[in-house]
Amino acid sequence: MSKTYAGARLRRLREERRLSQVELARILSISPSYLNQMEHDSRPLTVPVLLRISESFGVDPGFFSERDTGRLIADLRETLADDLAASRVSSADLAELASRLPGVAQVLLSLGRRADLLTDRLAEVSEGRADTGPAAARSPHEEIREFFYRRRNYLHETDLAAEELAAETGVRPGGVLAALDGRLAERHGVRTATGADTGRPHHYDADARVLHLSPRLRPGQQAFRMATQLALLEQDAELSATASEEFTESTVAWSLARIGIAHYFAAALILPYRAFHGAAEEVRYDIERLTDRFGLGYETVCHRLSTLQRPRLRGVPFSFVRVDRAGNMSKRQSATGFHFSRAGGTCPLWNLYEAFTAPGRVHVQTVSMPDGSRYLWTARAVTRRGGGWGDPGKTFSIGLGCELRHASRLVYSDGLDLANAAADTPIGMGCRVCERLDCPQRAVPPLGRALSVDENTGTFVPYPVKDEKG
Repeated sequence: MSKTYAGARLRRLREERRLSQVELARILSISPSYLNQMEHDSRPLTVPVLLRISESFGVDPGFFSERDTGRLIADLRETLADDLAASRVSSADLAELASRLPGVAQVLLSLGRRADLLTDRLAEVSEGRADTGPAAARSPHEEIREFFYRRRNYLHETDLAAEELAAETGVRPGGVLAALDGRLAERHGVRTATGADTGRPHHYDADARVLHLSPRLRPGQQAFRMATQLALLEQDAELSATASEEFTESTVAWSLARIGIAHYFAAALILPYRAFHGAAEEVRYDIERLTDRFGLGYETVCHRLSTLQRPRLRGVPFSFVRVDRAGNMSKRQSATGFHFSRAGGTCPLWNLYEAFTAPGRVHVQTVSMPDGSRYLWTARAVTRRGGGWGDPGKTFSIGLGCELRHASRLVYSDGLDLANAAADTPIGMGCRVCERLDCPQRAVPPLGRALSVDENTGTFVPYPVKDEKG
């Protein structure tokens, strides 16, 4: 077994817990000098030490894995592509920076993104497309995606509070609507009403204390809206406190964060952690069986599966994504190191797009990323109908993936030769940042690479690049 050197991460964990080396050494039953050597990568982290850390702080041993740096490396490569190419920084250099000095890597990443934003802003001003107000760092919705992305799509205190409320109100499969309706009425004097179709999924009239629900909503969707309203009523201070960890109060991003956290609470309320985790393990993460058992939609179940990262009771760490036929990624969350490109576009070889050809069927695919990491992905197309004949519906492909080392825990791995990497589909993070220069499906030239143009020679690759050695 390879040795684990993760001194920077160990030091960061200690500093986040505000512990001295002496205090942490005492908790781990080792000497301060030995701890100091591990923090400076003079000695590797041993299995007993990793287990003690996991037991004492609820940290997954995977926190110290080299796989955990993959996301940071990919972010650096994407954001600093042109600068890296000009300075001839190798992938090995990036990996060493991300693993040994993650704090410095994050600073460089932040500076690179600011530079990109300033460049875009200057272009808008020069072309007369910009207003006179201050430029936002990112769109508010993108900031919210990053908020959950950094937390690996798990909010511990929020999840615990939701599970506690579920137990108190008697939430269980088949009785969710009644339990939520009773809680709203008895605790808050709120009445639910399903009346005329107003074109909105729901509306809460605070003065009349009435939660209006659209008749278009299915029972599971009604439950989610009711649970969200309970979160806003009972967790108001907690929602604001969590949103304020990163956003200024009363800003658009802060308000969106409150809504996002309320949605998380709602999902955790109607799918309580222990009950849902136990059911998922029992059926080996069979998504369709879980939708039948809990009476909820495919997307809702997939999203909840991507949040099962409670310390000492972890489920399979999943990445969750939702895309439309045009490749627009409207949702992306990850409890793994899987990297979603921010430069636009996803890999056309991903089974997310194959799912559109056969809606209603779960498509399974094993894939290899350019860095050698392997994943198992499931994808299924789902359609939401409009209100009546002629009203346009919405169709999305819902993807759920995990590292291949967890695949045996999933029913979808049955019959697959997981040891045979040759059977994997080679995919990337998106054509602009993908390192697979020989891919015939590439749609745009790779960032940071000079093209090789020869009018006398044809190639099977759409965008041949010059040899870096030359």
